[in-house]
Amino acid sequence: MDLYDSELQVVAAAQSLAATLGANVNHTVAAAAMDTYGHIHTGVNVHHFNGGPCAELVAIGNAVAAEAGPLVTIAAAGCGYRGLLSPCGRCRQVILDLYPDTLVVVPGPEGSGSAEIAPISALLPYSYRHPDSAPQRLLRFHPGYYESTVSGQKTLTVRWQESHSPGPALAYFEHTEHGPLPVDITSVDTCRLSELTPQLLHLREGSSVDSYVANLRKHYPTMPQDARVDIVTFRLSAPNI
Repeated sequence: MDLYDSELQVVAAAQSLAATLGANVNHTVAAAAMDTYGHIHTGVNVHHFNGGPCAELVAIGNAVAAEAGPLVTIAAAGCGYRGLLSPCGRCRQVILDLYPDTLVVVPGPEGSGSAEIAPISALLPYSYRHPDSAPQRLLRFHPGYYESTVSGQKTLTVRWQESHSPGPALAYFEHTEHGPLPVDITSVDTCRLSELTPQLLHLREGSSVDSYVANLRKHYPTMPQDARVDIVTFRLSAPNI
């Protein structure tokens, strides 16, 4: 999957910081994370023989210190032009518990020099979830849905392999200058992709389920024909000021 400009900015920030490292063996990895307002927060690892925080955790700490709110994209890079690095198991668990809707930039196939992006949940299948983490949840949207969401016209979305439940969340419009909107998820109902109907999708007259599913596949290109999907309904929880 190609990276958007905002995601490339996160990669560039991590690689730029990593390029300054290497003189001190205790600091050899840099990380960068973007919040919902497009601000990038960085950090470097602190190596010590009895353990020390990875760069991703330091970047998270710096983001929290800046009152950043949810993080949407994270990337890490090694010094000496080692390129992008995948997060270790501990970092994956921390990111999943604190920012379960974050996308992580990882290196592509070995030797390709490319980058790929994946939901943190995909990096930890069948994962343990900390019961007391209480993270702020995100509903990601294409920026084209901003106006219809603000106006209250859009109140339903279909998701595949995302874990959502009723309660407060932030509607995040990817790769735009729009800030997040507070929403309440009012219901989450699961069905097969083949069971979707115009009534379930609240489609207007003249719109078809086939067209809706075709657009859905653009967002989830690997979604199988028999996929179980979630129909998520939501409403704005506060006026957009």
